[in-house]
Amino acid sequence: MSSARRPLVRSSVALALAAGAIVLTDPQAVAEPVDTGKGGSTDQSGGSDGTGIYAAARITYSGSVAANGSKGNVTSADVNWNPPPCWYAPYLGAKDFKKKMSQDIESQMGAPGMGGHAGAALSELKRHYEDEYGWTDTPGYKDYNVDKDGEGMFWAAVENPDEPDVLKRSSCNDLPFWVDNGEAPPPQYEQAITPEILAALAYQHMQLPDAEVSLAPEQTTKVNVPTWAWLDKAVFDEVQATAAINVPGFNLQATTTARPVSLTLEPGTDDAVTYPASGECVINNDDSIGEPYAKGKANRIPPCGITYLRSSGNGTYNLQATITWDISWTGTGGAGGDLPDGTFGNGQAVTVQEIQSVNR
Repeated sequence: MSSARRPLVRSSVALALAAGAIVLTDPQAVAEPVDTGKGGSTDQSGGSDGTGIYAAARITYSGSVAANGSKGNVTSADVNWNPPPCWYAPYLGAKDFKKKMSQDIESQMGAPGMGGHAGAALSELKRHYEDEYGWTDTPGYKDYNVDKDGEGMFWAAVENPDEPDVLKRSSCNDLPFWVDNGEAPPPQYEQAITPEILAALAYQHMQLPDAEVSLAPEQTTKVNVPTWAWLDKAVFDEVQATAAINVPGFNLQATTTARPVSLTLEPGTDDAVTYPASGECVINNDDSIGEPYAKGKANRIPPCGITYLRSSGNGTYNLQATITWDISWTGTGGAGGDLPDGTFGNGQAVTVQEIQSVNR
């Protein structure tokens, strides 16, 4: 089949999508509640019935992840970085794929008004899986590869439900393709699931712990009086989230690790001075940030803190304390690397009062 004929097949993909046959729209298993990075697990359905693999591969998340498979609270410091909008993953064994795909094709072909270009596209789709009809880089299959049932799986596109752009989310639009157990997907499928993609998805679902900054004075401070800010080293345990696919013949996983590196203070008003001037307090050698206030330090400038220059009146200032986390990952086969830094912040209400003096 020539490349000029490829759009016809792609139109058949759109029809099959309408029938729900190809794209796995629910790739995520339900995640356990957040366990603050100390480990966790999720269950995954699937297995084999003796005649072949029947499970659809679902990504499972464990560790410090958001509940119910939802998006986590970490924000990438790189505004140009995003998790993958879609990918290809193991779907069904040959016999089950034949049952599902053939039923959907027949249903579509029997629909009222299904003729012309759309009908021809469906016919080509049927021939592709039944009669070895293929093209240059995409071979066809004989009877849905049922003679190899149990020896591999058909892979299909998965949409990332947290991707807001529908065009990006649906950009993995190749037909389902066969991969033998233990083999890598054909190289033309650049968006086939990899440990790095799993690491990015673990990052997307990671839940960082709340970290309220200790302040002195606490909650209420005075104009022109330094407010000390610090975080104890106990707050700064590293956080890990793991994403995995585990089906017969195919297992991948990646663990994304977040390590805190700095705290940034934003006073909530321009009428303030931060220490240091940049507002970024770096982590100390003992993994703490800043320095706790103690008696005798009243006349010192804090290594991490704020001096407010104006009263908050009858209200409060919203002090934003944002922790920056260094993000790295490791995965199956010794793969690993770095991902963009992540940030997560909390707001704290601070009351600033004028210093009252008494004239005698």
